[in-house]
Amino acid sequence: MKKTLIISITIIVSIIISFTIYWNLPIEITRKSDIKTGNEIIENIENYRKNSYKLPEENDWQTLEQLGLEKDNHAKPVYKKDEKENYELFYDDGLGGPYLLWNSAEKKWTIDLPKIVSK
Repeated sequence: MKKTLIISITIIVSIIISFTIYWNLPIEITRKSDIKTGNEIIENIENYRKNSYKLPEENDWQTLEQLGLEKDNHAKPVYKKDEKENYELFYDDGLGGPYLLWNSAEKKWTIDLPKIVSK
């Protein structure tokens, strides 16, 4: 009985420590594949901007799909732009945020709420 209790407590403590370590890891480790996919899309958007001298429109799904985005797919980021030619990509997990977010003005991935609000 005493041995079972010690083993149970050890397992519970190990699980708690594991979760604590995981939640404190940098996003570059915990969200590596999302960031990789996002960086590919960012590169496509920047190439589009370089060639077209403008950002793609939010509702132009033919262009956005060519750039790697997909409508209503939570595995792909959501694209938003503002009138100042800034844009954001964020992964909408449906939980209300904060989200994994790329902002073109800051040029880095963060865990935050979107700063560009839909029109």
